[in-house]
Amino acid sequence: MTETTAGGGPIKVALVDDQQLVRGGFRMLINSQPDLEVVAEAGNGQEALASLAVTRADVVLMDVRMPDMDGIEATGLLLGRAGAAGAEPKVVVLTTFDLDEYALAAIQAGASGFLLKDAPPEELLAAIRTVHRGDAVIAPSTTRRLLDHVAPLLRAPGPDTGRHAAAVQSLTPREREVFTLIAQGLSNPEIAAQLYLSEATVKTHVGHILAKLGARDRVQAVVIAYETGIVTP
Repeated sequence: MTETTAGGGPIKVALVDDQQLVRGGFRMLINSQPDLEVVAEAGNGQEALASLAVTRADVVLMDVRMPDMDGIEATGLLLGRAGAAGAEPKVVVLTTFDLDEYALAAIQAGASGFLLKDAPPEELLAAIRTVHRGDAVIAPSTTRRLLDHVAPLLRAPGPDTGRHAAAVQSLTPREREVFTLIAQGLSNPEIAAQLYLSEATVKTHVGHILAKLGARDRVQAVVIAYETGIVTP
């Protein structure tokens, strides 16, 4: 399956990793796809911010642990700056299981998903297309597994816990049903089939849910679902 941007061109991808061999392998794989194109590369967060200030990317593959500025800080700064400018890329965090807390922090900074660095090539390509689509599914399959793994961290009280709990309470019964299914990893078509609704109706509910939760995207909604106990591992 191939996809393009709204303007008809390939999906523009930026690679941020301090290992040149890793970037080179990703670049060759991504550029082999007709609908994907690597437009920028960086070896740390500072280089990424400088590069993406002049080159627009749709999706950023962001390593977590890098020198000078790590992927967590870079993700927060990039999305804060992009949000203010009105053109926000999607960030996929590159991680390993032994970096759960780092990856969780990046997700809380606004990243749209996790990807294990040793994931199969088809999963990397699917991750890029998935987060570019935005509302098709939560994220690559690794995101759900990693969220299950870090659930105890998510359930720890934080500065936003009360606000998130109140936001969940504000959902209508139908919105809560849809929210629970989103958190379980179902796509809009799957939710529509399970609740006997049209996909357009589901999409409307998802939009209302994200607005009420103050969530950037579906992944942040899933994080809130774990934080508030709507779903458990």
